[in-house]
Amino acid sequence: MIIAFSVTPVGAGESVGAAVAEAVRVIRASGLPNETNALFTTIEGEWDEVMAVIKQAVDAVMEVAPRCSIVLKGDVRPGSTNAITSKVESVERHLREPR
Repeated sequence: MIIAFSVTPVGAGESVGAAVAEAVRVIRASGLPNETNALFTTIEGEWDEVMAVIKQAVDAVMEVAPRCSIVLKGDVRPGSTNAITSKVESVERHLREPR
């Protein structure tokens, strides 16, 4: 499965970068394939391991904020691997093809 998600500290002040960085640190330490952009972090793995990492990321935010908002979007496709890159590669391949 692939999950794109964001965690947003609430009530910890105006700047959330440090708290979000702690969540991303947890995600990167998990060893699961992941990518972070301006809005979401995408993580790939089996259901239980991905959800465990998301919980750990939320817990990291909750250490510095009294509240945390979470947004999740997932693609569950049993047996699929390396989808975190292959989906983008497919789009890029189609963009290179003449119309």
